[in-house]
Order: sequence, then C-alpha cells, then structure tokens
Amino acid sequence: MNMLTDVFEAERRRLVSICYRMLGEVGGAEDAVQETWLKWAAADRSQIANPAAWLRRVATNIAIDTLRLAQTRRETYVGPWLPEPLMQAAEQEPVPHFELAQECELALLWAMERLNERERAAFILREAFDASYGEIAAVLDTTQAACRQLVSRSQKKLQDSGPRFDAPPAEVAALCERFFGAVMAENYDAALAMLAPDSVALSDGGANRRAARRPLCGGPEIMQVFQALHQRAKTEQGWTLRTAVANGKAALLRYKHGQLDSITTLAPDHTGRIAWIYILLNPDKLGTALPGSG
Repeated sequence: MNMLTDVFEAERRRLVSICYRMLGEVGGAEDAVQETWLKWAAADRSQIANPAAWLRRVATNIAIDTLRLAQTRRETYVGPWLPEPLMQAAEQEPVPHFELAQECELALLWAMERLNERERAAFILREAFDASYGEIAAVLDTTQAACRQLVSRSQKKLQDSGPRFDAPPAEVAALCERFFGAVMAENYDAALAMLAPDSVALSDGGANRRAARRPLCGGPEIMQVFQALHQRAKTEQGWTLRTAVANGKAALLRYKHGQLDSITTLAPDHTGRIAWIYILLNPDKLGTALPGSG
C-alpha cells in the first residue's frame, strides 16, 4: 500500500455510496468508482489540497454523466424500471464496499428517479453525507444559493412521492410479516386493509420476464395480482420462500426449484399502511441477490 491507494481506499465506501445512490445500479456504481480511481491515479496529486473532496467531486460528476445516459436508456425500458437491490441475509455482513450504500432504501432510490441529475446529486450530498452548501457548490461548480434551491426542489418532489423514507426497519419487517402472512393465509380482506388508498405496486421484469407493464394503483388492483400469484404457487410445485434484508429493510424472496424468482419489499406511508410495493423479477438484476434457496 502507498499514499496513492491509501487515500483512495479510505474514501472508497463513500464513493461507492454516492455512485450507487445516484445510479441505483450496482455495476454502474462500481464502474463509476473505477473511473474515479483512474482519474486519481493519473492526476497531479501535488496540486490537490483536499484529496477526499477531490475524489467526491470527481465521482459525483462521473455519476451525473452516467445517469444522463442511463435515463435515456430507461425511457425505452420495458415496463417500470426499478433500482437494483443490495441483499443481505440477517446473519451476513453487508456487501463489501457497499456498507454505506446499503443504508439507502429502495423506495428512496425509486423516488429519486423523478429528480434531475443535479437535484439528485445535491440532495444526496446534503441529506446522506451532511455536506455544506459550500461543499456542494464546489462539486457542482455553482453557487451556494443555487444549491439551496436544488435541495429544496428535491425535498418537495420527494415529499410528494407517497412512501416514507424514515420508517424503522422493525416497522417495515412487521408490516411485511402481516401483509404476506395474510396473503398466504388467504385473508385477502385483511391484506387489503393494510394498503393505503393510493398505494402503488411496481414490478420490473425487463424484457426477459413477464410482469405488469405499468404500475398497479390502489388496493383492489394490487390484491388481484397478489391473489393470483398465491393461487399459482399453490398449484405449482417447487416454490419456496425466505426472508432477507434489501437495502436495510425486510424483503421476501421467492424461489422456484432453488432459483431466485423474485424479490419483494414495501414501504409504509405516514399512517403506517403500505404505500409502495417493489417486485423485482428481472433476472439481470436478481444477479445481485443472494444465491441459493436457503
């Protein structure tokens, strides 16, 4: 190890977290951090007064450029696009280098899709890393006043998104247990009562899996789909379930003959009812999840 790698490795977890929060993609975050490393290795470090700040600025701007390209691709994505999860079994350590990123829940990553690149960067730096407006201004090459406006607009857009982003993990775990337990017990009225009137469920199958091509809106429509899924599981052999942790919150994993088939998690609203349900079916994204059926 030397100063070149020591400084970078000391910041790696923070850089990974910034890029993952910006992109919602594991591979994209890793690529952005690798590009940051290449720029750091090639830089005249004698001219860099604050290496940590320099690395965060470079990584954030690489992520901004990457997100612009990604958003163009997402416009033609088949069905709803959902962020990739960071999975963790209860007894396991977090994914290496993604420890800080794992604190960003999936509902927030999804909601941040309504922000533009600079709004998203300003919000992440301010809310997740407690950066000063002066620090954010240096990263985005703008004024502190402009950064305050970016953060304010971001907060307003996210407040209007529906789900809470501060629900304790224990609350989400209990809500998951009650909801999925009611579905499996075929107590559909009880499950329906747990859904907020304006609840939304999104399923991401990409181009490779059959999934709803639009958001499911409202309790009755959502329950119709969950009821159909449960009935299918009853008539077909090979289905198993297990629980895990996705981005710090409880998740249900469904396996078909030992192969991971889907990841489902949810987020409550401010009344404690379910506001948002995440159903990941895309096999390309399931590759970041835990192997085996447990």
